[in-house]
Amino acid sequence: MPKIVGYARISTQDQNPALQIDALRASGAEVIFEDRASGAKADRQGLKKALAAVEPGDTLLVWKVDRLGRSLRQLIETLDGLHERGVYLRSVSDPIDTTTAVGRMAFQIVGTFAEFERTMIQERVRAGIAASRRAGNPHGRQSTMTPERTDHARQLIEGGQSWAEVARIMGVSKTSIVRAFKRHPAKERS
Repeated sequence: MPKIVGYARISTQDQNPALQIDALRASGAEVIFEDRASGAKADRQGLKKALAAVEPGDTLLVWKVDRLGRSLRQLIETLDGLHERGVYLRSVSDPIDTTTAVGRMAFQIVGTFAEFERTMIQERVRAGIAASRRAGNPHGRQSTMTPERTDHARQLIEGGQSWAEVARIMGVSKTSIVRAFKRHPAKERS
């Protein structure tokens, strides 16, 4: 008897998979596997288990197609793998049911638009960061190596401490100290 296996994925630890899981159950999923990881992360144990659980004639049910992968290539590879094994794919939110030719075509179209959307978001984020930097606003985590801490580290090294000892004392890596020395050059002493 063919079964319906559900797969849910949330992108961050702050999200709640309940919406996806409820929708999968309501659509007939008998067992549901889930991942709580970045979409870019290739090693998704929940997806591996879901793919291992489906057999010829079964259906893999997802809330949205983009839950299966973060690129069109990943989506198509997954679909091809399912098709080769005689497993169908159905989406709760997208008009995809690969038991039909139209469903397979819809899968490819939706996958193309999903990849396009992610690319546009990435480009907007990069443009926003670049504009912010041009306006003089720093991005990323602030360095713990302030000019004062950098001067202290420099004094310790000049006093005979090793780079490793100074890094340990300051609670940073040796590389952080090197970067701090470049960012905050030594003041000329009179």
